[in-house]
Amino acid sequence: MRPLHVTPARALLVATVAATLATAYIHYTLGGLLFLLNAMGYLALAVALVVPLTFVQRLRPLVLLGLGAYTSATIIGWLIMGPYFQLAYITKAIEVVLLGLIAAQLVLGRADFVPSLRFARALGWRAARRALRRPVTVAGPDASAADTPRT
Repeated sequence: MRPLHVTPARALLVATVAATLATAYIHYTLGGLLFLLNAMGYLALAVALVVPLTFVQRLRPLVLLGLGAYTSATIIGWLIMGPYFQLAYITKAIEVVLLGLIAAQLVLGRADFVPSLRFARALGWRAARRALRRPVTVAGPDASAADTPRT
């Protein structure tokens, strides 16, 4: 059996995923569509952090930025709308810790940030080129000239 090598980056990632899943679970137990959607968003971002695909791992700094923005939006939404009860304060404390963990990961892995931005930009250019190569049909593929309205 191989011993586990716990690096600071791996420990931060585990703590970040744990805090994200804790927040997702709390939002899930609250009920209501808004809380359910919030829990699903946190769950999707937690999965994106740990999925072992090279494609996603290269974009991990951007996933972390997205998680930070999502967490910030959740905190701001709570400050505007409430409700203010004990579990909400506990959840916001977890989310503030989550923001700190995200910031620490981004500082620790700052060398990975620029290559992931370049990779994302290249993906965007490839997708745009593919979209521009496809022919655009306004009336649809089955419409004939008699079906199109004249102006």
